[in-house]
Amino acid sequence: MLIGDVARLSGVSSRMLRHYDALGLVRPTGRTAGGYRQYSAEDVRRIFHVESLRSLGLSLKQIGRALEDPAFTPSDLVGDLIKRTEERLARERELLERLRAIDASTPTGWQDVLRIVQLMRELDAPSAARRQQAVLARSDDVSASAELLAGAVLTESDPHVAGALRWALARSGGGVAELVAGAHSEDVDVRRRAVLAIAGMPDAPGAAAALTDALQDGDATVRRHATLALGRLGVAVAVPGLVAMVVEGSNDVEAAEVLGTLSQDPAHADRITAALVDELAAPTADSATRIRLTQALVELTGTTGLEVMRRLAHDDDHAVALVASALAGVLEGRTPGARAEADERRGRRPAGGPGR
Repeated sequence: MLIGDVARLSGVSSRMLRHYDALGLVRPTGRTAGGYRQYSAEDVRRIFHVESLRSLGLSLKQIGRALEDPAFTPSDLVGDLIKRTEERLARERELLERLRAIDASTPTGWQDVLRIVQLMRELDAPSAARRQQAVLARSDDVSASAELLAGAVLTESDPHVAGALRWALARSGGGVAELVAGAHSEDVDVRRRAVLAIAGMPDAPGAAAALTDALQDGDATVRRHATLALGRLGVAVAVPGLVAMVVEGSNDVEAAEVLGTLSQDPAHADRITAALVDELAAPTADSATRIRLTQALVELTGTTGLEVMRRLAHDDDHAVALVASALAGVLEGRTPGARAEADERRGRRPAGGPGR
């Protein structure tokens, strides 16, 4: 076949076929009497091999080695191609995210675009202080998109910058969709950051549902963030997790405070008290655990906790009994009726009250 026929058959231009010939990559087997290139079926097959390898990203030099050097194995070259392709895709994804963030900020002119690009650069700065300053300096910048802030929240490892970002994001009231996506990341650090940020904006649409989903997360820290946030929202499903945090001694003070807030709802009070009492009676509960549970009881609203505390004041565990006795006194002082009852039980005249 002449070069024009090969070009039509292979889709490779005549110019490129001449280039292949010049490089020695695909040389036609023969020439016509007039000196025209004449390709055999084997030549055409080699052209298709060259095109196949080019489609994988190999250079013409690499293709020449692949076709001519029997010792040239594909594994290293293919591995290198995979690495370079992954790097290129990462750059493309980053560019796509930046373009989406700019689009989401609904810029009205190029000045807005430049401002967003500047913020992106500052959020990528190696200095944590500079990143934090960039967030705080633009706290009132309405053009800073929530999506951009949410993306930064998911990647920020410095606790101070992360706090500033969560604050700015909560003020914006948006970015929940990005955070929810982050809450399903395979990276546990991203999930922790996402759920913590959602916890800081619990009234945002979709936040409560995302926090409820996070209760099933395999990571204990993620579950604790969600549990505390849901408890503060008054969601009863958080009660078992809050009690477990007291038992484990993980954020137990916060958990006890949230249980106290939840107990203000009569619908939850008995359930919370029963859960704490059950844990107090658990055979596995050591002295430190029972002291934490006793301290949690003092946070509960009403006198239910006081009744349990009075019983615990006679506990076989001396440390628990001492703590319960002291806290019972605190509760009695906090509740006038309970204090009068306690004085009467002790055979004393209630302070300021009439004597018999």
